[in-house]
Amino acid sequence: MIRGIVFDFDGTLIDTESAWYAAFCDLYQQHRVELPLSLYAQCIGTSHDAFDPVAHLMAATKAPITRSEIEQFIQRRHGELMRDRDLRPGVKKTIQTARKQGLRIGLATSSHRVWIDPYLERLGIADAFDCIRTADDVKRVKPDPALYELTLACLGLRPDEAVAIEDSPNGALAAVRA
Repeated sequence: MIRGIVFDFDGTLIDTESAWYAAFCDLYQQHRVELPLSLYAQCIGTSHDAFDPVAHLMAATKAPITRSEIEQFIQRRHGELMRDRDLRPGVKKTIQTARKQGLRIGLATSSHRVWIDPYLERLGIADAFDCIRTADDVKRVKPDPALYELTLACLGLRPDEAVAIEDSPNGALAAVRA
């Protein structure tokens, strides 16, 4: 019997992923370097260990550019793109329905707590979760199953008692492995 639901954050509750990609594409275009989505997708839902878009740009461009300059641009541009973004359609209703059904609700994200907290507050869902586990709680993020394993333990659930809601192959793989 399903007793809980575990959400991913980035890309699932709010679309931060397309804004990251757009910000990188903007900077890449300034340097006349292409960033195919198929290449960038390797780091969606996980760390930049699989693909580091900053290092890739630094290696591909002839112009001198530092990691710090790239990161500052990306953070600023991403913030601009995210300023008015809201929850994905149906998220609040799904959380409310799960709560009415008596389901435990968790959040398992490869992002850091300092990143997600302002969004959870702004979007009015900071108190919606019985348990939140982030990159701060594990040594390795998704596709490693540790985030899901910790969230399930916190919720007091077995893996067969929960459903994971994910948007990326890395996140789905972590959920299945857990």
